[in-house]
Amino acid sequence: MRRSFNRPDYIAHTILVLGVLLFAFPVWLVFAGSTQDSDAIMRGDLSLMPHLANLSVYPRVLLHGTMGTEPVWHMLLTSFGMAVAIATGKIFISVLSAYAVVFFRFPFRQTAFWLIFVTLMLPVEVRIIPTYAVMAGFGLINTFTGLWVPLIASATATLLFRQVFTAIPDELVEAARIDGAGPLRFLRDIVLPVSGANIAALFVILFVYGWNQYLWPLLVSTDPALDTIVIGIVKMIGQETQTDWSAVMATAVLALLPPVAVVVLMQRWFVAGLTEGEK
Repeated sequence: MRRSFNRPDYIAHTILVLGVLLFAFPVWLVFAGSTQDSDAIMRGDLSLMPHLANLSVYPRVLLHGTMGTEPVWHMLLTSFGMAVAIATGKIFISVLSAYAVVFFRFPFRQTAFWLIFVTLMLPVEVRIIPTYAVMAGFGLINTFTGLWVPLIASATATLLFRQVFTAIPDELVEAARIDGAGPLRFLRDIVLPVSGANIAALFVILFVYGWNQYLWPLLVSTDPALDTIVIGIVKMIGQETQTDWSAVMATAVLALLPPVAVVVLMQRWFVAGLTEGEK
């Protein structure tokens, strides 16, 4: 008997709902806590229902921050600029690197690719001290440039773009060559449009990666004016007895909004980049 695919799959829907609740409940708990008294939170009397009369905490932290921290809008702007710079830089360098490895013929081409690939095996902590020494040598400590420049090289993105570029048919390359298209024109008119969905999907992933950076901004910057939103939340916690927990939770909710907005706005391209097969 042929199975009817119009019948609802209650088990799948139940699992999906449970997954949504599992991920959404902590966010709801943080939002509810942001509208409640810090002393109540310290006592463990956290209610699951938000106190809407206390939503004034959001404009307060957004415009003024808390004691010892920058206004949240400033930290959000710093994080946004760093995340965009990291995502854009990684994509730009990775596209050019993969393009050179796939479409150019030069000595030790594969060796160069494998040297890039080997860097995947080195954790960030191994490279942190020499990277800091290089940034100090260039005078980029406590600068916005120093926040993102060391993070714009990506072996993973290079590998992904290489796999996309190798799927481009040789006949298309030969046809472009016959038409007189040079390397830059071929990159602009053929390679980039074909890779558009992959670039968009990777941008979303790398934006979230840059937004969540903690270790490197903590090391490279001691200037409060360069605090990212992640660093700002850590500073807000401070001593447990002096922490304004409602302000911390409100800041955490505000910190969620930009990456969520990027994912929602680029959802169509993000899904296409993850699901489309060979071109």
